[in-house]
Amino acid sequence: MKKENSAAAGHGAPTGRITRARAAAFRANGGMIPSSSAVAKPEKKPTQQGKSKRAASDENSQPALTAGFQHKKRAVLKDVSNICSDNSYRHYKPAAKAQSKASQQVKLGCSKAKQCSDQKNSKLAPAASIGTAIIHDAVQNKVDEEMLEAKVDERLLALQNMECVRDMESTCNTAFFKERSFRGAEVINHSKNGGFTGKNIVDIDADHGNPQMCSIYAEDIYTNLRAAELIRRPSPNFMETLQYDITQGMRGILIDWLVEVSEEYRLVPDTLYLTVYVIDRFLSHNHIERQRLQLLGVTCMLIASKYEEICAPRVEEFCFITDNTYTKAEVLIMESQVLNYLGFQLSVPTIKTFLRRFLRAAQACYKVPALALGYLANYLAELTLIDYSFLKFLPSVIAASAVLLARWTLDQSDQPWNLTLEHYTSYKASDLKATVLALQELQMNSKNCPLNAIREKYRQQKFECVAALTSPTLLQSIFC
Repeated sequence: MKKENSAAAGHGAPTGRITRARAAAFRANGGMIPSSSAVAKPEKKPTQQGKSKRAASDENSQPALTAGFQHKKRAVLKDVSNICSDNSYRHYKPAAKAQSKASQQVKLGCSKAKQCSDQKNSKLAPAASIGTAIIHDAVQNKVDEEMLEAKVDERLLALQNMECVRDMESTCNTAFFKERSFRGAEVINHSKNGGFTGKNIVDIDADHGNPQMCSIYAEDIYTNLRAAELIRRPSPNFMETLQYDITQGMRGILIDWLVEVSEEYRLVPDTLYLTVYVIDRFLSHNHIERQRLQLLGVTCMLIASKYEEICAPRVEEFCFITDNTYTKAEVLIMESQVLNYLGFQLSVPTIKTFLRRFLRAAQACYKVPALALGYLANYLAELTLIDYSFLKFLPSVIAASAVLLARWTLDQSDQPWNLTLEHYTSYKASDLKATVLALQELQMNSKNCPLNAIREKYRQQKFECVAALTSPTLLQSIFC
């Protein structure tokens, strides 16, 4: 570098950038202005040369590469949009083929652009390849769309066939229901001022304002519950076949005491019904000694409380209620045995489950809801928990019979069973005759029964003293 600078200085050539003032001074001294190629350029680092945007090779190949990059970008975006819209793996393969073909045409266009001296011809070749690729993509996409539509039509037809099969299966599953004589009756909407008139059936699910009523799904839910009550039923004769150390009276005493416990801890009625179900279900297949019967009772109420209650009583409280007859460890061991036997399947329909639905249908027949009807029906239903003989009846049958007897007890001037109740219970009055007569006998046997926990409960004023009511003799015309 020093030798080159000294040589340049000897010839009088400027070593920096030529300005007007230096050029004028150079002419005044009689020298010649060197050409731009002779002017020494400042030395640059190799990294800076690689970042130069004005290289001769880039300028020569810029039109062809620009055209190629534009076509490649368009092809990729087009293929991605097709994949997203069709949402099928079949359309990814044609898109990849079109993209590879387009890239080959881009390379062909670039090579032609480098060989031709005319800039116009160098742009026509890539343009022609772009047009060919777009036409090919359009044809391929059209074929793919037709195949997709045909596939969608096949899937829709398959879904329709599946729906037909499901309808047939649903019909077969509900074949155990009784034949209804009201199939031709008209179902009308029930308003607050409306009621049961003639042969019309009140629609108790017409109110969609309360989401807790699940009015849209109520019919399907109770159809499923009607089938579920037939599956895991307690044995109606486990006392005679399996249990030899306990009796029906001991079972009644235990449940009567559990009613008092539920009142002491203010448990919801669903907890009591589920407790009795778990007890009978466990006793149906497991032998137990009489000294452990109370342990089974408090354990089943603990399990039911955990399932139904928001704030369930603690284990220590159930031990305390037994006067510490059983320890916490014994209760936990029994809880494990019961749950393992049940397989942790506690979602079962009880009498209370159906009673809510049937009472809603019964209240729809009145212009003003009768609170006494609900209290009396619940009282009659709870009486059946103590009596071992009612295990042979389905929970839905007991709930429907309690509603019929409650209506008859409160008002003998009107028919206690109508088409609305027949529609929502799926039972005719004749189907309930045996259960209603047994329930009336249980209601009238208040003086001879020593188990009075339920009767004392419903003699309170908050239940309108429905336990003090008696029903007159049932007429044969009710069950016709």
